[in-house]
Amino acid sequence: MSVEPETTTGPRPPSPRLGLLPMIIFGSRWLQLPLYLGLIVAQCVYIVLFLKELWHLSSHALDLTEQEIMMSVLALIDVVMISNLLVMVIVGGYETFVSRLDLQGHPDEPEWLGHVNASVLKIKLAMAIIGISSIALLRTFIEAGNLGSNRASLTENGVMWQVLIHITFVASAIGIAFVDRFSDTTTRKHQE
Repeated sequence: MSVEPETTTGPRPPSPRLGLLPMIIFGSRWLQLPLYLGLIVAQCVYIVLFLKELWHLSSHALDLTEQEIMMSVLALIDVVMISNLLVMVIVGGYETFVSRLDLQGHPDEPEWLGHVNASVLKIKLAMAIIGISSIALLRTFIEAGNLGSNRASLTENGVMWQVLIHITFVASAIGIAFVDRFSDTTTRKHQE
């Protein structure tokens, strides 16, 4: 005999009545809904891109060099990481800025969603962008052996700019995390 855990979700307290202007301002958050739906469409485009790249890798596996296979696999990883970033923005942004998803207790609820807020979302996005940038930079470093030849798709100047941009992403993420931690510490001190 299985016993289901009892949930005690009593009736919600009545929502406060809002005046016309506050109701319009608060309701304007729903204007973001088409943006999140658009990101879902973008995710579908990334699925098509992933399948195209996977088909290319699979159908030409015997003809490709090890370096070309590695570049294709890195392209697949890049697509997956961008797709993960899209999911974080869609789910986390909707939950934070538009409306609750009420996923508590759902077996597929993402672990990170329970403690997401704008600040956590910023840090997670910054880390995802660094991961995506790292993959792109790794692809550049693999191709760097061709610099100076006719097969080079990059210049030394292009590599330098990619490294500088990646360092900027890392510094920005560290800055965001520092400011977030500092503001949390300040908030806790004021609450005591």
